[in-house]
Amino acid sequence: MSKKLYVGNLPFSVDSKKLEGLFSQYGQLEEVVVITFKDTGKSKGFGFVTVVDDTQAEKALNEMNGKEVEGRQIVVNEAKPFNPDNQKQRRPFRKRF
Repeated sequence: MSKKLYVGNLPFSVDSKKLEGLFSQYGQLEEVVVITFKDTGKSKGFGFVTVVDDTQAEKALNEMNGKEVEGRQIVVNEAKPFNPDNQKQRRPFRKRF
């Protein structure tokens, strides 16, 4: 079974191809995506990597978490499913005079 990993604090120069290169040494990858802004196409600084084998995914998580990539320490965790009910409460808009 495959496991999806969240990869955060990525340098903005890292695209999906570079991210795939970083994680390809840990086994077969099912999907690699860096999240980008819709209007500009620039990276948001995080992405997801799906590793086919669970043991290889655990090894990737343990070895890549905290690793320095282009001057930034990346964060690697097991991805959690998106829950739209669990969003941060936004502050109400106030008019300024």
